[in-house]
Amino acid sequence: MGKWSRRAFISTGIAAGGVVVFGVAIRRGDREAKVREIVAADDESLFDIWLKIAPDNTITAIVPHAEMGQGVHTTLAMMLADELDADWSRVNVLEAPSDKEYANYALARGFAAGGVDFPAWLIDTVDGIFFRATQAMGLQITGGSTSVRTTGQIAMRVTGAAARTALLHAAADEWQVPVSELTTQDSTVLHAASERSATYASLAEAAARISLPSKPILKSSDEFNIMGTSPQRNDIPAKVDGSAMFGIDATLPGMKYAAIQAAPVFGGTVSKLDPASIQDMPGVRKVINLDDSVAVIADGYWQAKTALERLQVEYSDGGNSHWEQGDIFNQFATDLDRSAEAGDEETDVASGDTRAALRGAAQVLDAEYRVPYLAHSPMEPMNCTAWLHDGACELWTGTQNPLGFAKDVSEALDMDLDDVTVHNQYLGGGFGRRAFSDYTVQAARIASSVPYPVKLIWSREEDTQHDHYRQAGISRFRGGLDANGKPVAWHNHYVNKHDPEEAPHIPYAIGNQRIVYTESKTHVPWGFWRSVDHSLHAFFTESFIDELAIAAGRDPYEFRRELLQDEPRYLAVLDLAAEKAGWGEPLAEHQGRGISIHRSFGTIVAEVVDVDVVDGELSVPRVVCAVDAGYTIHPDGMAAQMESGIAYGMTAALYGEISIRRGAVAQSNFHDYPMLRMDKAPAVETHVINSGEPLGGAGEPGTPPIAPALTNAIFNATGIRIRELPVRQHDLKRTDFRDTDVA
Repeated sequence: MGKWSRRAFISTGIAAGGVVVFGVAIRRGDREAKVREIVAADDESLFDIWLKIAPDNTITAIVPHAEMGQGVHTTLAMMLADELDADWSRVNVLEAPSDKEYANYALARGFAAGGVDFPAWLIDTVDGIFFRATQAMGLQITGGSTSVRTTGQIAMRVTGAAARTALLHAAADEWQVPVSELTTQDSTVLHAASERSATYASLAEAAARISLPSKPILKSSDEFNIMGTSPQRNDIPAKVDGSAMFGIDATLPGMKYAAIQAAPVFGGTVSKLDPASIQDMPGVRKVINLDDSVAVIADGYWQAKTALERLQVEYSDGGNSHWEQGDIFNQFATDLDRSAEAGDEETDVASGDTRAALRGAAQVLDAEYRVPYLAHSPMEPMNCTAWLHDGACELWTGTQNPLGFAKDVSEALDMDLDDVTVHNQYLGGGFGRRAFSDYTVQAARIASSVPYPVKLIWSREEDTQHDHYRQAGISRFRGGLDANGKPVAWHNHYVNKHDPEEAPHIPYAIGNQRIVYTESKTHVPWGFWRSVDHSLHAFFTESFIDELAIAAGRDPYEFRRELLQDEPRYLAVLDLAAEKAGWGEPLAEHQGRGISIHRSFGTIVAEVVDVDVVDGELSVPRVVCAVDAGYTIHPDGMAAQMESGIAYGMTAALYGEISIRRGAVAQSNFHDYPMLRMDKAPAVETHVINSGEPLGGAGEPGTPPIAPALTNAIFNATGIRIRELPVRQHDLKRTDFRDTDVA
């Protein structure tokens, strides 16, 4: 499945499962034996597939998501433990193995069906459909800011509450008392009338034989004991003391190292190779032609990398070496022009009569925005250790989709999926890049040609030049204002639609809206990038709404407020950000303040950015962020994710630009694809609203609002309107800037 879609989940599930579906809770029999074999010891009791209880009363939450610094292992365990009334000090976390029994049906159900309240009698069938679908797709992914709002809500909380119910019934049966007389606390069942108590461990064996309710009663937020607090994350101590194992830390006896170089131009292949050119170099073991790339195996990584640099190899260009960055943008512009003239744009949103409203508007504003390709650049480069032995393939790596990677490797090697095991490690950054299995498939193919384990490590240059990139794009706007400065028309035509579908949509009360798009494909590989299409469209839409405010002679914050009167949740977030930032307070001549608001992944975030621009030099001393994710499970983790998203988005807005030269990526390392450094990072204040709305995500929603808030602040400070990122390509000393075109 190239992209996630609700239709794909449902259709794949039906195709895979036919009319025979089943629930996913384990029962006595073959499935329980299989799950027990891969996650539990003989003396541990299993509840569903997400929870086990040990004889020492230790609770283990089995989490089907990767830990890449977002704190998901802790947060999901909190959700299970709170519903279970567990003793948090005795709760452990086990990342679910890359086994098809742990295909993540909860994520698929949450993504495709949202918050649909299925009746209890139907839940097993629904979960069975999605379980079959996720097994067929090899889906165990961490991404889309879905973990808490899907797995957390549908799997962790439900399992915790259902297991608590089973434990209560086991105690009631043993003591011959009504369940209504029993309570639970700190992994213990209590009977106040007889002053009896029993640990969960002592009841677990009997409770595990009780059929778990499909729809147990969940706690309300005022009943939470663990959710809503900020216990120490369970991944932090090991990361502080250095014992945490990332993919790149894997070491096996007899292991060798591999470096790899792909054809520079996307679509190219190896056309000429002379392995003899490096055969006498120290430590070199083997040269492998992978068709679109070449790998060198050596005793050490530096030996492999050095040999690869000296290897005599030539590549074809796949017919793509004529592409220059300017050509790509010219293609986008030409396709937009042609599509607009022909009237064959794809419709995204259509309400009212936008054309008539524009004809009757007192002012019409036109603006075009552009953004470049972006790489992910996680601090840990792509890597994977692979070992083929005894008819099996084992992989040690950091991935956002362990089961999916195992499936891809099994297909590449023509092996049975059951014979491929991914030992997932901590991820040194993911951001969507580690949802693509190319580097693990390469490692497996390399290791399949030798009798020893091989650790493949991509160089930073390979990482930069062979990524799956956030797309470049153009977005054109035409907006109409009436005689009172009120917006009456919003027309937006952009190039290339990916996910999520709602990214270009606006919350503002503008009655006449027309949002359309035109596809214009290139040879540059596309990939999920933190917040996906929201990262582009928030910059586009929140810049243009700011331009409308300025053209109307209005304060940008007040202008937004008026247009959000029918959106109280947005309004509360916007007001909180403005209040905490001191909106309206006087600024020095060289200072500026900008605001933006955007909803992504169910979470509304408003950000206010303060800038200083002195002699053309920009600094960003402060960012104020207000966020409503419905309910914040781990407040400190939410603040950390907002800070992370802001830093990531600021890096892209200030510096990020991948450009194509002769069909290949021109940038190669941090000297020409720089990151935001600590001395340039702003102080970030995060303020949380718990609105009680359905849960939203945290990992990505902090990123989209930062670019427009930043460029709006730059305009406020300098009068220079930035419509093309990154900011660093603009001279902020200029005074001859082009203002918004007014017709």
